[in-house]
Amino acid sequence: MATNTIEPLFDNVLVKPVKAEVKSAGGIYLPDNVKEKPQVGEVMAIGQGMHDEHGKLIPMVVKVGQKVLFKKWGGDEVKVNNEEWKLVRQADILAIVE
Repeated sequence: MATNTIEPLFDNVLVKPVKAEVKSAGGIYLPDNVKEKPQVGEVMAIGQGMHDEHGKLIPMVVKVGQKVLFKKWGGDEVKVNNEEWKLVRQADILAIVE
């Protein structure tokens, strides 16, 4: 599935996680089963935002291309070009990483 075929709806954000570390701080190579899932990724696509109770559109805060820190257990995994990406709600994004 190509990235341009996924268009997040409402306040959802498509995030491409950064690669997990392959070596520990001590220089030991880690097997896949002990690597921690990354919580930082690049915003690849965003929805339009949510509407409040009066119908006013609340715009998105994050922008495509920003690096973000998201909740460890937040969002849903989606396959994009044989990679695991995340589809998270904007509320599950904790910070913008600069």
